[in-house]
Amino acid sequence: MQQVKGTMKTIQSSGKRKSAIARATAWPGKGLVMINKRLVQSVEPEMLRLKIQEPLMLAGDSAKKVNIEVSVRGGGFMGQAEASRLAIARILVQVDKKLEKTFLDYDRHLLVADVRRREMSKPNRHGQARAKRQKSYR
Repeated sequence: MQQVKGTMKTIQSSGKRKSAIARATAWPGKGLVMINKRLVQSVEPEMLRLKIQEPLMLAGDSAKKVNIEVSVRGGGFMGQAEASRLAIARILVQVDKKLEKTFLDYDRHLLVADVRRREMSKPNRHGQARAKRQKSYR
């Protein structure tokens, strides 16, 4: 962890998924995790909460050394959860370098962003990206 005259300073990280962007900040503390100024334990539905907590569970005691605050904007609820998960995992790797191998063995997307995006719609296709245009002469 980065040190300034014997004390730890804040660490910043970010994560992206589709159009969701999460910015995370960590500082020395007791392991509190806030997502958009709400405790992670109050995130609903439960599936999203568990997805966000995966890196915290894998980190064990390293996660209890820092407080993490995540601000996430854009996208849908699943994209926001995955962006938050990525930002939290990247913070925890900066806190404890040994976690990098653990995270990569468990799920590569804990540290590496998924770059897939929605295909843009083409002109004269009425909103479809790939569907062929209907013939009018038959």
